[in-house]
Amino acid sequence: MQPRLDFYKASPAAAKAMIALESAVSLLGIEHSLLDLVKLRASQINGCAYCVDMHSSDARKRGETERRLYSLPVWRESPFYTERERAALAWTESLTLISHTGAPDSDYEWVSNEFDEDERVKLTVAINAINSWNRMAIGFRSVPAK
Repeated sequence: MQPRLDFYKASPAAAKAMIALESAVSLLGIEHSLLDLVKLRASQINGCAYCVDMHSSDARKRGETERRLYSLPVWRESPFYTERERAALAWTESLTLISHTGAPDSDYEWVSNEFDEDERVKLTVAINAINSWNRMAIGFRSVPAK
């Protein structure tokens, strides 16, 4: 696959806005291990090779196990995730696939049981951010380094 353009160089102001959003997400107080799973799962769903590579690497550097990383696509059938992680993953899938799911009440209830109102908003912002990054990387054909 050939990259289409380097969006950082093409529009530094737009890249700066995306980086500011990402910086804000990292300061929201959601545990980084959970954010790693959310970012990786959304990137898997969206088919973003660049982001899957980056977020799986980041998660490993922070101590995430290979077993949990490999099982992420089948998290519903795997015993390796906490109830809080499961709720976040369900909400991630629901919002990432929103045109198909409509963000069902069942997923909202699940995330509501594990996250207070403030945390739900923060988690939703994090999910929105990774979906935005995925669309930038996929749209402009960012490729992982070999």
